Amino acid sequence: MARFFTPLAFLLMVLFAAAPVIIAYTPFEQTMGLVQKIFYFHVPSAMMMFISAFVCGISSAIFLFRKSAKADRLALAAGELVVTFGLIVMTTGPLWGRKAWGVWWQWDAKLTSALLLWMIFIAYLLVRRFGGPGSEKLGAAMALFGMANVPFVYVASMYWRTLHPAPTVVPSLQPGMRGAFWFCVLSFSILYVLILTVRRRIEEQQAQVDQLYLALED
Repeated sequence: MARFFTPLAFLLMVLFAAAPVIIAYTPFEQTMGLVQKIFYFHVPSAMMMFISAFVCGISSAIFLFRKSAKADRLALAAGELVVTFGLIVMTTGPLWGRKAWGVWWQWDAKLTSALLLWMIFIAYLLVRRFGGPGSEKLGAAMALFGMANVPFVYVASMYWRTLHPAPTVVPSLQPGMRGAFWFCVLSFSILYVLILTVRRRIEEQQAQVDQLYLALED
């Protein structure tokens, strides 16, 4: 991955520089108008949040059953990205909702479950930071619980009446919107992979430093 990092970082810069231009030229949604363009940042961020929750949960399961330190470091890096992309989701969502629905927030199933998912991973990071001995296992259990909430968040608007649109919105996009949407998904995916790679590498270096300190104390 190291040899591909610089080319991917350059490609990411080009993609994000082009994204505002591409989004500006996409058609306006008939009902919501300009505010609908938040969609191109809101939905890819939510997708990265969900993916990162699965990465964190699966890595945590590997850590619990195989005692893999590498998996634990990956889980921690992914958990931070759940919170990071979740913050984007929780910011862009109300901005969109205020113009589209007339309210900043509604305690319906979709919005509330998404907030709960985000808060679970905030709690995960707090446990990992301040939990003391054994916090890795407790945090791993919390990550599994958070991962189990992802399908519920996804289907909430399909089975309950919510202000939030159902997941069928993406397949039904107009041709002019579809290309811009997947362009943004690609951009956010590359961003996610690069940040995850850097953050995991930092954790590995921190582990090496800790081992050196322990060796010096001995």
